[in-house]
Amino acid sequence: MTQNTPLSPRLPRLPLHPEDVAHRVLSAAQLRARGVSAAQTSAQCLPGGPWQHLLPGVYLLHPGPPTGRERLHGALLYAGRPPASARRAPADPADAGYGESMVTGVAALALHGFASVGDVEALHRIDVLVPRTRRLRSTRFVEVLRAASMPGAVRVGELPVAPVERALADAVAGTVDAACVRRLLTEAVRDGHCEPAAVVRELSEAKLLGRPAVVGAVDALLAEGRAVAEARLYAMVREHGLPEPVWNVELRLPGGPPLGGVDAYWPDQAVAVELDARAPRYGAPGRRGRAEEDPRWSAYAAKREHLERLGITVVRLSPRKLREAADQQATVVRTALMAAADREPAAYVMVLPR
Repeated sequence: MTQNTPLSPRLPRLPLHPEDVAHRVLSAAQLRARGVSAAQTSAQCLPGGPWQHLLPGVYLLHPGPPTGRERLHGALLYAGRPPASARRAPADPADAGYGESMVTGVAALALHGFASVGDVEALHRIDVLVPRTRRLRSTRFVEVLRAASMPGAVRVGELPVAPVERALADAVAGTVDAACVRRLLTEAVRDGHCEPAAVVRELSEAKLLGRPAVVGAVDALLAEGRAVAEARLYAMVREHGLPEPVWNVELRLPGGPPLGGVDAYWPDQAVAVELDARAPRYGAPGRRGRAEEDPRWSAYAAKREHLERLGITVVRLSPRKLREAADQQATVVRTALMAAADREPAAYVMVLPR
């Protein structure tokens, strides 16, 4: 018997499209909305029958093993089913049945295209994120994770998926393998899935930054983020026809103390670019989301103020803006260079390799 075998004539005709997961995996509510009673569903799931019981309240409408996509769809249907008090209400046949649930953790990273987690077909566990108020147990291949505040889901195909930084935090929470954590965090930044600051913020809110497996991985994450941001800065200058600056230099007054390092400097125009690749710092548990005073920010602000008193224009660029709007950032730098002719000459500074 195949998944295209005609169903019993006593059942309403259910369209089974091999290419459409949503027609191969249905919840009990969706079956009822299509005119299939609980008794008829149970009869179809008897040994040797054409259907099978995939998860509590979720059915696979063919006898073969479920594919990875069918397991994902089934996990969302299980996690998205309404509370028992609301299950008597008629279901909308057009409703996907996911409720507020979304895929997270390693399965979400696979859907986002992370090479290091492998193909979604090979996953043995699927993490789903639901509101904290849901009374739902983990079962079989589904691990239920609860959130006090649900993030906005990202659609990957037809599936609601947690944003990369939240999926990373949930994946990291489920592993003690330092090499695995480092690999995931590095790939997230190196391949442009998200910015380091967003990852560190999510790890901090999940109270994961103090874990031994995470500490060294965050250092590698920030180093990778810095390297990626520098590469984007080089590309922006060259692809948008900006004059070539001197790269990664330290400025110093003749005979005086160092003024600090900058990522790019145009001596003739006295314009400096500095990448803001700092990671946020967060307070102790119980002060969730409240930023501490960062000494690095204070030092950066003091350096910028000192340089600008000397007549040097400092342009601060963020890695995120370089990734998402490099043309706009090139315009900002070009404007600063063109405005140099209308400013008072800057103080003479020495430019040294950093």
